[in-house]
Amino acid sequence: MSAQKKTILVTGGAGFVGSHLCKRLLGEGHTVISLDNYFTGSRENHIDGVEYREGHTKDVEKHIPETPDIVYHLGEYSRVEKSMDEPGVVWDLNIAGTFGVAEYWRKKKYKLVYAGSSTKFGDGGMGRDQSPYAWTKATNTELVRNYGAWYGLPYAITYFYNVYGPGERAGEYGTVIEIFHQQHKKGEPLTIVAPGTQKRNFTHIDDIVEGILLVGEKGEGDDFGLGATSEYSILDVAQMFSKNITMLPERAGNRLNSGIDTSKSKALGWDAKHDLGDYVKSLVDSA
Repeated sequence: MSAQKKTILVTGGAGFVGSHLCKRLLGEGHTVISLDNYFTGSRENHIDGVEYREGHTKDVEKHIPETPDIVYHLGEYSRVEKSMDEPGVVWDLNIAGTFGVAEYWRKKKYKLVYAGSSTKFGDGGMGRDQSPYAWTKATNTELVRNYGAWYGLPYAITYFYNVYGPGERAGEYGTVIEIFHQQHKKGEPLTIVAPGTQKRNFTHIDDIVEGILLVGEKGEGDDFGLGATSEYSILDVAQMFSKNITMLPERAGNRLNSGIDTSKSKALGWDAKHDLGDYVKSLVDSA
């Protein structure tokens, strides 16, 4: 990042990815503001020195009267299968919320870095329509591209692939690595949604943050994929933890493959440096 001090807004700054990003930005000397509604974010993720404001992104203009240099928009609903049960919540947070951020962008003219979802590339491009979550995220990438073109605004769109690392959460809005970790710690069977052969590109949080910062600094336009190129099936991952496995019935919205393209991020100089197997081994060894 350049030495110039910037005012930076991170939506979802009290979440898993957002808190790691806030910490890095603060460490680089920037003024960092977080806007979070604490739907899945946690005050336990607060970093000393970051200014935290509680509120919905559709009201961003009210909560953030400042004019930021960059906005990293991470603050959206982000669970695939759970979104099938609560489409109204997904619409409110992802459509209404991101429209609020887009309008704020139009008026303030900062650079927007939008965290899209890799789900839209899954299953040969069919993934975008497989759940309310995937559809709203794919639609928002089009909204960002169009606002950029209509109003001559600077932006970059990134796509995260299955982020893992310290600070993940388990539970119904949790991520699979931490869910497996907690089940293994408690001696419970690891629960896998059938068929178990669905493949994912698991990417360490430190690699994701490096990528976001690089895209924020140098990226322009769409298609900055941030993901480790090695693929693992969910069954492979579970077996890294334990052989004690229970299969659950198939669920709607569960894509079978990722469809990854990191060429634009790699052209900026980014690469994933961490391996999932090493991380899982460290969790198992410390259990």
